[in-house]
Amino acid sequence: MAHTVDARGLSCPQPVILAKKALEENDEVVVLVDDTTAAENVKRLAANMGFSVQEELKGKEIHILINKGDACSLATEIISRQGPVVVVLSSDTMGRGEEVLGHVLMKSFLHTLTQSAPMPDVMILFNTGVRLAAQGSEVLDDLEALMNAGVKVMACGTCLNYLSLKEKLAVGEISNMYDIAQTMLTAGRIVQI
Repeated sequence: MAHTVDARGLSCPQPVILAKKALEENDEVVVLVDDTTAAENVKRLAANMGFSVQEELKGKEIHILINKGDACSLATEIISRQGPVVVVLSSDTMGRGEEVLGHVLMKSFLHTLTQSAPMPDVMILFNTGVRLAAQGSEVLDDLEALMNAGVKVMACGTCLNYLSLKEKLAVGEISNMYDIAQTMLTAGRIVQI
């Protein structure tokens, strides 16, 4: 009997996160969504993990059947790398263009990281990215969750001083350009947002 995940009415990335969690514990999962974008995202997750996917339209709902079968999940494979995975955030928004949308995307990205495997080893915040770790930021809980999971959060001291945020740093450690440069130069992989 397939495990059912009811993701109807949920916005991105919640349907994917719920589907991923269910797949960690079940060999067969049915995900219910009512949005074509959510359906595509869930199907892409399953395909990327090497699982079989079937879709059925039932009225306004989309039922996605995911079956692990004999596939080897990418999420459980051992990832070998030469150095740490470093995520670099140079802004408190994600992408260019609409600033409000950029804040929504950054909030969603950081929350998704808390649910991802593997997590990054280090996050570097510089320029306006340091605002993410300052008092009043909407993403402090997610940054704290990442730190509690072992992710090192480094905030540029020069940037904090320039933006008058040094005394308001709520999460992470104040860093300097030498440490930031060394971390980036010794990284196995850098993800720059």
